[in-house]
Amino acid sequence: MIVGSLRERSINRQLAKEAASEIAGRANVEFLDFADVPLLNQDAEWPPPQAVQRVRRQVAAADGLWIVTPEYNHGIPGGLKNLIDWLSRPMRPLGPAALKGKPVTYCGAAGSSGARYALAALEAVLRAVRMDVVDVMPTGVMLDRRAFETDTLRLTDRDHESLCLQANLLLLQMGLDTQGRELKRVAA
Repeated sequence: MIVGSLRERSINRQLAKEAASEIAGRANVEFLDFADVPLLNQDAEWPPPQAVQRVRRQVAAADGLWIVTPEYNHGIPGGLKNLIDWLSRPMRPLGPAALKGKPVTYCGAAGSSGARYALAALEAVLRAVRMDVVDVMPTGVMLDRRAFETDTLRLTDRDHESLCLQANLLLLQMGLDTQGRELKRVAA
């Protein structure tokens, strides 16, 4: 799980925990901590900073990713975009990037837009860095004023169903069945 908001009580962090519960028992879920990743600077790219090396190793080791983003001014947060930029770069000179070909799904929560602008922007970035994007409408949760006043996420039944579908499709894209077992490959 990559949460685009670094705030501990973030509504999108709560959404990520709900998404993680959809996968629980079928795959291991870890949350990526990237608060210490510096701004991308090609003058400091080689050798990469320790924080960048750490997040690259974690992402490279993951079988799939789920990104949860808030919407800031109709886009994704700068810190999340910076992380993706670092992860899209080669892990060693002329080597592979941690993100290339990695299965990914994404969702978000925001005000009346339901994060639709951020989700569209995020999809464009994920495809540009050549990730294996799960082909499903991402869950976009609409928040009312009360959610912002209380920092409390409330999901509808439809939101839960959407997260469940995303979880199942991400597992399939990772080569697992919906119970978390490895899929058998059949030669044609």
